[in-house]
Amino acid sequence: MRSGTRDGRKAMPPPPPTVLVVEDDPSNRALLVHLLRAEGYRVHAVADGEAGLAAVATAPPDLILLDVGLPGVDGYELTRQLRLDPRHATLPILLLTGRTAVQDVVTGLDAGADDFIAKPFAQAELIARIRSALRLRRALVGMEAAHAVVTALANAVAAKDAQTERHCERLALTAARLGSRLGLPTADLDAVTYGALLHDVGKIGVPDGVLTKPGPLSDEEWLLVRRHPEIGARICAPLESFAAFGPIIRHHHERWDGGGYPDGLRGEATSLGARIVGIVDAFDAMTHHRPYRRALTLTQALEEIRRGAGTQFDPGLALVFVDELAVDGAVLAEPTPVGPFALLAQHLHRVDPAGAKGLRAS
Repeated sequence: MRSGTRDGRKAMPPPPPTVLVVEDDPSNRALLVHLLRAEGYRVHAVADGEAGLAAVATAPPDLILLDVGLPGVDGYELTRQLRLDPRHATLPILLLTGRTAVQDVVTGLDAGADDFIAKPFAQAELIARIRSALRLRRALVGMEAAHAVVTALANAVAAKDAQTERHCERLALTAARLGSRLGLPTADLDAVTYGALLHDVGKIGVPDGVLTKPGPLSDEEWLLVRRHPEIGARICAPLESFAAFGPIIRHHHERWDGGGYPDGLRGEATSLGARIVGIVDAFDAMTHHRPYRRALTLTQALEEIRRGAGTQFDPGLALVFVDELAVDGAVLAEPTPVGPFALLAQHLHRVDPAGAKGLRAS
């Protein structure tokens, strides 16, 4: 298949990455500029830390190659200042120095550098490390873009049904906390997080009047609501990681006894991720007001979870959930974010810090 634009014109290739070189020695600076341009990079070079900060503020590069022993603001301090700005959190910073003691390396990495290259360096190794750092940055930027898509879809559901505002964000964090308690690996935690955040996206296809109806639903209206897991799975199917979290979206309303929907799965035929989101979803719904009923207290909600163990909920999972919540009356203690989930957790805290902390007994 040929690449191109919709009007038939050939698509332009992306511009080469820009490397900012911050090096006070003129001969070293000229050598680095020559090497990088020969490899096809765009290069901007400055001689000191203040000029480096100004260059990043004016035109952020794709990577910084930074000498440690700069006059004024040295390489360590420049790195620290850049890392204080969230916009530069994923900007690769490679430190160049003749200081090879372990403490020098530790200082550089603690400041926020991504790599530490000793002088004199081998040209092939330097170029290889630059390529590696740029590959990692592209991956991180791609994950951030995916998080933005996921959040936009979740926000679309929240905008459609104001009664459940922040429901999806609360579920994403609480489900991930429960998964962490179960010892799930990073990839599975990410799938649970995305699945929880998008579990109700299919409600976009349910009429507003049905979602916000204050009284009981008719049989026809209930059938419309029951379609949202299937609609959500179709909406999210084009996303790259759908194979990991798609079953969670489709099956979060299945029951342990087989009486759920849309596929009537029983027991462990429903994925663990879907069972986690199902129990957290039910708990969150119980403990927040809805148009047709008042919220339950934490104690009442936990009793409902106990009562549903072995019928609606996975009995072992229900036990872990209740035990963790019953320790101090708070939602599961927050784990240290790991992997790509860390970015999403940080974003959700910025969106709704109170919602991320959970509930306390009433």
